[in-house]
Amino acid sequence: MISRREFLMATAALSAIAGPSLVGNWARAAAQQSLTENDLLDFQSFGNVTLVHVTDIHAQLVPIYFREPSVNLGIGAVAGLPPHVTGADLLKLYNIQPCSAHAYALTSVDFDALAKTYGRMGGFDRIATIVKRIRAERGDNMLLLDGGDTWQGSYTSLQTKGQDMVDAMNVLQPDAMTGHWEFTYGTDRVKELVESLPFSFLGGNIFDTEWDEPAFDAYKMFDRGGVKVAVIGQAFPYTPIANPRWMFPEWSFGIREEEVAKNVAAARAEGADLVVLLSHNGFDVDRALASRVKGIDVILSGHTHDALPEPLLVDKTLLVASGSHGKFVARLDLDVQGGELKGFRHRLIPVFSDVITPDADMTKLVSDLRAPYEAELKRELATTESLLYRRGNFNGTFDDMICQALLEVREADIALSPGFRWGTSVLPGQKITVEDVHSACAMTYPAVYRSSMSGQTIKDILEDVADNLFNKDPYYQQGGDMVRVGGMGYTINPDGAMGSRISDMTLLKTGESIEPSRDYVVAGWASVNEGTEGPAIWDVVEEYLTQNPVVRLEENRSVKVVS
Repeated sequence: MISRREFLMATAALSAIAGPSLVGNWARAAAQQSLTENDLLDFQSFGNVTLVHVTDIHAQLVPIYFREPSVNLGIGAVAGLPPHVTGADLLKLYNIQPCSAHAYALTSVDFDALAKTYGRMGGFDRIATIVKRIRAERGDNMLLLDGGDTWQGSYTSLQTKGQDMVDAMNVLQPDAMTGHWEFTYGTDRVKELVESLPFSFLGGNIFDTEWDEPAFDAYKMFDRGGVKVAVIGQAFPYTPIANPRWMFPEWSFGIREEEVAKNVAAARAEGADLVVLLSHNGFDVDRALASRVKGIDVILSGHTHDALPEPLLVDKTLLVASGSHGKFVARLDLDVQGGELKGFRHRLIPVFSDVITPDADMTKLVSDLRAPYEAELKRELATTESLLYRRGNFNGTFDDMICQALLEVREADIALSPGFRWGTSVLPGQKITVEDVHSACAMTYPAVYRSSMSGQTIKDILEDVADNLFNKDPYYQQGGDMVRVGGMGYTINPDGAMGSRISDMTLLKTGESIEPSRDYVVAGWASVNEGTEGPAIWDVVEEYLTQNPVVRLEENRSVKVVS
């Protein structure tokens, strides 16, 4: 892992490698209040290989609003280091002008107001325009790589079991992908889709549980610009823990550092001049991995939804974080000579849907894919007077609304809602549609349970999730955010030891302390246990919105963070 001093040294090294033409690039672009497509896409080509990276799209085919987090805690040695720098601190670190288009894209600062100015982001037809332009410039020197979490996260992806996203991605013509939420469609469906792909599905850390043999190709070799490029796939290591194990019992996962090193060595022995890890580990895991496994030139990081305007350098490995939900496309031009990376140029391209011209062919395809569901997608359920967003270490207003629905509709004392990082935002004054709700909860195990739990059990759940998120060893971190709670408050010390982070648990409706031995009625959803019974979460939320057609949320102060 790197220290703050090393981070500053790495930043200086990046500027030196990239060359003076890119120093201050983001600051100059950010100063422009009126952007054009050329402002965003003009790029002085460099070197002999171009990597284009998208990740964590979560099935968002059309432009969306997505608020970046205001808090993204780093634990231990990475505290205060990117990507754990947010808001005004991020703007200062990267010399980005407040209230600019890039400030809107990268932070939560003044999000409500700036969203009205700069509009929605993403959209597959805009991404197609970017990809086609880079491909036209670089030709066979380009690789398009998908970091996973592509097939899940929307109404249409759930209805088609990921087929809509496969059809759209096939038109973009990626060269390889890896996965995470893809596996929640179950073994049979994943195999069916993977076998239909005209490109590679890579997962060097996925093994067959019966024979303990690789279940997918670990890597693939490509020839780009006279350079032999090895792309190694790394699926989310904790898929069977974060998601239902019973959905894919034939496969085991894990970081498998030794397998990564083995695959790097094998690729080098096969003649690879450049080794790329297409990863869904999460950024801090990738940072640790880069310090421990030698020979990786580039890690394209996914899972934790971080968007960094510049790569981070760990030893000799470049770490690239490309955001989520189709908001960004990362371009990395590399100069590879004699089997070594000599230099690079990078741009994190924000996909402003009002600026980038939609690709007509992709627009038609997306329209055709959505057409059978269009009426239901647009069906209005309520109006929100509050900004609805998900991202935040401890709470988000969309989750606050879901928790309120769980409390009222399921008549519970306490609500638990998973800390998923996927889900779009809804601006104040907008209608909440079926599509909005499903963008926050479209998944294959949506049952809402209602059960009795002791105060001690509730504390144990919170402690377990907290340790998964805030363990000082990145290899024990699983990404995501803290489980959201409704009807109760608590104090958390993220730096605390396992089992002692949570205190002062309080039942909000009475102000009484939650007693370890007392039972409480708890409602929640997304249980990984097989056979969980209850209505689907989207039906519970819709019933709540029918009863509460205007959503107005007070500031959530139920979680107190101490250190």
